[in-house]
Amino acid sequence: MIAGVRDGRVAAMVSYDAIADLTLHVEDYALEGRKRAITEEFVRATTIVHLRGDRLQGRGEDVVYDADLQRAQVQAGPRLELAGEWTLDSFSRHLETLDLFDGQDLGVDAWRRYRRWAFESAAADLALRQAGRPLSEALGRAPRPLDFVVSTGLGSPPSLAPVTDRIGAYPGVRFKLDSHPAWDEALIAALADTGAVAQIDFKGTYKGEWVDWETDPVLYARCAEAFPDAWLEDPDLTVPEADAALEPHRDRITWDEPIHGVADLEGLPFPPRAINVKPSRIGSWRELFAVYAWCAERGIRCYGGGQSELGVGRGQIQLLAALFHPEEPNDVAPPGWDHREFPSTGLPVSPLSPEPDATGFARRS
Repeated sequence: MIAGVRDGRVAAMVSYDAIADLTLHVEDYALEGRKRAITEEFVRATTIVHLRGDRLQGRGEDVVYDADLQRAQVQAGPRLELAGEWTLDSFSRHLETLDLFDGQDLGVDAWRRYRRWAFESAAADLALRQAGRPLSEALGRAPRPLDFVVSTGLGSPPSLAPVTDRIGAYPGVRFKLDSHPAWDEALIAALADTGAVAQIDFKGTYKGEWVDWETDPVLYARCAEAFPDAWLEDPDLTVPEADAALEPHRDRITWDEPIHGVADLEGLPFPPRAINVKPSRIGSWRELFAVYAWCAERGIRCYGGGQSELGVGRGQIQLLAALFHPEEPNDVAPPGWDHREFPSTGLPVSPLSPEPDATGFARRS
């Protein structure tokens, strides 16, 4: 049994029609830049979208990973033609016609979906607030306490301390860890001895990005054998030796980076038992619900994943996970868990109370 999974069911299908016809009045919008140092080398930048109408506002978060693109968006200001009377669906289709990057070159094409989700989620938040309803009511399902795991780097050179320090402060915490070629047998064995590793992310499909290190079939095999109850995410199966190393463990292989919609699911080399659902990677409500439906029809589990959100986006993905797959190992830990100097007391622990706002698409924080 995969660690932390208490049943094999995916949430029953919810149709996009449940929210598509929500009316939306948009007067204007504003942009708010956020940033925080994640490591000594990496400062995370995001942008909060404030969509406004009827003296209310709906918020979303742009999680594009290029700080220059984020600064350019804030400096350019609210230049998109968004004002008007819409339904959530007509607003979404209008977004398809807009250049959200003003002709700028992108390092990763998926970033178009990231930015689009910021406006899609802000629009849903505003439409629901204007209707005086929470998302859960519109979907006809109640959020439940949310299991989560913690993503943390192990440093360079890698150390067990980021894991054991958190376990010492918060017994029972579980982790999603990014494997690295620098992991040796002793480190892997020590991590396995904690019994706290729920997921290993091989980052094997991120080609041409900063995590694009050489595929190591020996590392794949060691991790698969050392963590027999963990999901094995995004291996590089284009290398025959890596594919062979994980062939006995295919029932634990899951996917994240390649999944932007149903077409990608249908193109996988074999049917998975689970996938990581990141709404920002999918980009629209329409396709998000199509992904949930596709998985529900096939009995495929879903768990949530984050994008180092700094604002409202984190609570929104927590709320979606609480609505659709609360008992899975969701990589959506609250802020603070990923800080280098994390608080030794006071952090929320799993399971997390869903705490949705009374109206809109948001979780109280």
